Amino acid sequence: MIVTQTPLRLSFFGGGTDFPDYYRLDGGAVLTTAIDKYVYVIVKERFDDDIYINYSIKEIVQSVDAIRHDLVREAMRITRVDRGIEITTLADVPSSGTGLGSSAAVTVGLLHALHTYCGRLVDARTLAEQACRIELEILDRPIGKQDQYIAAFGGLRAIDFRPDDAIDVERVQASPATTRRLQERLQVFFTGRTRSAAAILNHQQQRIEQSRTDLDRLKACAHEARHLLACGRLDEFGQLLDTAWHHKKSLAEGVSDAAIDEFYAQARDAGAVGGKIAGAGGGGFLVFYVPPSRQDDVRQALAPLRELPVAFDPGGARVVFNIHR
Repeated sequence: MIVTQTPLRLSFFGGGTDFPDYYRLDGGAVLTTAIDKYVYVIVKERFDDDIYINYSIKEIVQSVDAIRHDLVREAMRITRVDRGIEITTLADVPSSGTGLGSSAAVTVGLLHALHTYCGRLVDARTLAEQACRIELEILDRPIGKQDQYIAAFGGLRAIDFRPDDAIDVERVQASPATTRRLQERLQVFFTGRTRSAAAILNHQQQRIEQSRTDLDRLKACAHEARHLLACGRLDEFGQLLDTAWHHKKSLAEGVSDAAIDEFYAQARDAGAVGGKIAGAGGGGFLVFYVPPSRQDDVRQALAPLRELPVAFDPGGARVVFNIHR
């Protein structure tokens, strides 16, 4: 039996500049972090040759081609596992539509578990590259590449996307004290609804040329935020979140709506310096930068919403249980 643990993420700056249609012209950049909320994948050998898959539904099939869960199907194809296996996926938060990168975490976790099941050791970059191949190339999803890389590498990261498709993943050079203080100033709230990001991301992808000015500014925000963290200038980091949020809302229809705007305004009035919706938008989680002295005020202002305590995850995808008969 193999069990992998793969972190979800909060993306602070640069979302949208990790789309190939954007970064292949002038490059892209994001600043993002893995968090201590996870997707777990359990892989177990079966006595028979059937394939059992357990998620929100249960599949029992005789061939990989018959699998309906597209991420499982393609991960099995890439790792060349084709029979006699049971796969279970679990998540700490709703596993889709939350804006925390769960799809990428599932894909990375599946690949890690299946490679380990086959006795292969693979590094974070290989996991990220294969996950991107599955989601962007094979399944042709209208998404960027940051989620797969942060799920595989973990930590608080600056990720640069080069026009030649090279991807640089670096730890943000912030002191331990700065990183701790940043964690202490983040509040994350569930809007109470999940959504399919496909329509928003499709629209965003179609509007890359029209949105290039906003995307350029979001990329610049990612670079500036990296500098602010290195210098420990956290309040300016929070203010930059607010600046970037207004650019993000311009990328596509559905990123925000009247309800999300109202939650955001209430949090700001209560003391939040800045914030954003996680992921593509339209629902899921709101993240705010809030001085500790104002956090109770923000909780009270957003009382209908459930708060999600988070901390940064310094690692990344890992195998937490591995036993062979």
